[in-house]
Amino acid sequence: MPMGTPIEINDTLKISYERGFPIQFNLKDGLSFEELEKSIKNKEFSFWNKDERLYHRAPTPVLLVQEMPDGKWVHWGRAQIVEQTIKQGKTEGKFIVSKLFSPEDRFIITRNLSPEGKSHF
Repeated sequence: MPMGTPIEINDTLKISYERGFPIQFNLKDGLSFEELEKSIKNKEFSFWNKDERLYHRAPTPVLLVQEMPDGKWVHWGRAQIVEQTIKQGKTEGKFIVSKLFSPEDRFIITRNLSPEGKSHF
């Protein structure tokens, strides 16, 4: 019988709209940077991911990445995990956005930090 744990430690919260990515974050016809910042200030968002994942807890930030329908990544900023529950095969929790990247930074960071072939840009 193999030993070990199926729990994965993550420094990146990568989720899709279906798994709780904020709908305000939209590359097409979205809010301006300033409007988006105002709309998410002090707001908690819920998320879930399959598999058992342990995210760094606040005050340590994690990268906030949107997983696009085609599997590509967009780095939107940093988040703080304020709550998480790990059950067999699934992780659920809540986060706040602690830093929103400007559109220019979002482009550069996504291109530089995404795994090869995963950058949306």
